[in-house]
Amino acid sequence: MRPLGEVDIEVSGPAALTAPSLGTLRALGARVDATPAGVSPAAPSGPARFAATGGRLGAVTAYTAWADVLPDADAADEATVQAATGMMHVHGRRDGAPRGLAVDYAATCASVLSVQGLLAGLLGRARGVSGAVELGTGADRAALLTLSQYLAAANAPEAEAVPSAPGGPPFTSSCGTAFELEALEPGPWARFWRALGAPEDAIRAGWRPFQFRYATACAPLPEPLHATARAVSWARVRQAAASSGAEVCAVYPLTGSPAARSGPWTVTPRDEPVSAPAESATPPVALPLAGLTVLEAGRRVQAPLAAHLLGLLGADVLRIEPPGGDPLRGMPPCCTDVSARWLALNRGKRALEIDIKSRAGQGELRELAAGASVFLHNWAPGKAERFGLDAERLATVNPGLVYAYTSGWADRPLPDAPMGTDFMVQARTGVGEAARPVDEPPAPSLMTLLDVLGGLLGAGAVLAGLLLRERAGRGVRVESSLLGAAELLTAPAVHRAAGGRAQRRPAGFRRPLPTADGWLAPSDAASRTAAAAFPPLRDLPTDQAVAALRARGLSATAVTTDLAALPADPRMGEALTRDTHGSLVVPSPWRFL
Repeated sequence: MRPLGEVDIEVSGPAALTAPSLGTLRALGARVDATPAGVSPAAPSGPARFAATGGRLGAVTAYTAWADVLPDADAADEATVQAATGMMHVHGRRDGAPRGLAVDYAATCASVLSVQGLLAGLLGRARGVSGAVELGTGADRAALLTLSQYLAAANAPEAEAVPSAPGGPPFTSSCGTAFELEALEPGPWARFWRALGAPEDAIRAGWRPFQFRYATACAPLPEPLHATARAVSWARVRQAAASSGAEVCAVYPLTGSPAARSGPWTVTPRDEPVSAPAESATPPVALPLAGLTVLEAGRRVQAPLAAHLLGLLGADVLRIEPPGGDPLRGMPPCCTDVSARWLALNRGKRALEIDIKSRAGQGELRELAAGASVFLHNWAPGKAERFGLDAERLATVNPGLVYAYTSGWADRPLPDAPMGTDFMVQARTGVGEAARPVDEPPAPSLMTLLDVLGGLLGAGAVLAGLLLRERAGRGVRVESSLLGAAELLTAPAVHRAAGGRAQRRPAGFRRPLPTADGWLAPSDAASRTAAAAFPPLRDLPTDQAVAALRARGLSATAVTTDLAALPADPRMGEALTRDTHGSLVVPSPWRFL
């Protein structure tokens, strides 16, 4: 009993845009027919095509291109998409210059969005609320979605709460162990550094940039903190963490990462057949999730982004916030007193304040769950059970509920697993090694790679659960995790290693070339030839250097290094808009055709 049981899916197109989805589609029960290596001989550069038929669901086809918003010449592959959308700039903030991610992040996210589009289209057909049989997405749309918080903040009228400047973890101990540190409150942060003997002024000055690194993708920490770490052993670092309430994690190699399972999420139906909750009246042709209510009790990025995507597909999202509202609503920079970053994840949701720590609040949430289709949260492990809001107890009030948990480590505890936050999971799973080429030391990206990809996987898990409920008439429990996101992102490197090839990309991989007034990035296929031909072009303005390379038949584009200027970039056209608060809005990741 799987969501895509008896469904046939024909897959063709570039391997980078199709391969991340193949295992997931099979894990969901589909019979997948892919051309060799996932590449269609007729269309080696795209778009990818996912055509689903069978299972008495009708036919739905999803197309995934490199360029769906950008001009084709500026989004020819992963490297140029990262460059044009600003991803290289954000990832490179810690280094003080744009750097490409050595993993295919935009393509992986686009592939996940393609699966979501298929599931949503099939669900809409099954529910009779959507006549859409074709949809499109793009790696450029996926990239803009992953950058939406950074873009919103850069285009807000206020300044950042902390300056953006190079620097950040990981730290290195005296024995050479690189490690990540996590402290969610200033108390554990201060106690950790005091235990190591760091200067008080450096401890105080370092907290805010460290705290805001999730928002800014950089952390200009005082040098004495790094010097303190370099002066002590890894054993002492671990002792300081244990005594302070902070957590540390060594930056693991890919060879030490956990073994991947068959898919990035789990979908488990309940045993008893049930009737689905009553849905709101919907027009005969609407978005696939129209009429469904999603209760979201999420914080930070992972669960809120998952719910945001479900809202874009037509669901009515009711966000549960603590008394006084979500404190992140006021996180600077703001647009008309509302955080631009918060709007990027929560725009269009309804909100209700409930004290879930109280019996009355728990009862109120159970009442809401009785009439909802989905309950989604990313609470710390064990919290749902303590509050009486776990899957089993909510099933007593709504047997047809799709209960979704977006977690850090899923149900697979790892040896020495740290707190399940983005940078800690990156460190433990080898993402810090996979994301950088061989001539750069392994270091987790300060972009929230896993929180965002985890949010995408969370939305996909919910869609799979809803489709299974529609087909089988049973409540469903689904779970996704940052661990699953890490496994999906590092899978190509792991496969290369398994085949006896180098798991890390070569030196200088996706490193932009400087011009007279900025940077340009050649495509991966053109990178070596472009670098060899580039010295005479170095003193040219970026647009002329790009034109000169293209005249030689080489793909290249300008690297976006100012997110505030992106809305006026002619490559973007009218893709970026503003909401009623004046905050920047990225385009929906899907076009229903």
